[in-house]
Amino acid sequence: MDGLTLFGLTAVTLMLVTYSLEHRSRLYVLGFAGACALGSVYGFLQGAWPFGVVEAVWALVVLRRWAKAKPVPGDVTKAE
Repeated sequence: MDGLTLFGLTAVTLMLVTYSLEHRSRLYVLGFAGACALGSVYGFLQGAWPFGVVEAVWALVVLRRWAKAKPVPGDVTKAE
């Protein structure tokens, strides 16, 4: 497995993990946006620019969702 493939695998794994934990904290929503951005970088680096574009747009959509999200009960980012 080369470095680029490992990078892509890591990005997609982070996307899956952070997406599945979004309901727990706004930090996971932000992490999902970052993982989408990493997925976009991977797409461009490996030459699949349509994938890179879609992941970049998805990262922006998730960032907007993060900015509008209200803290959930027990959220560590909640102001006390």
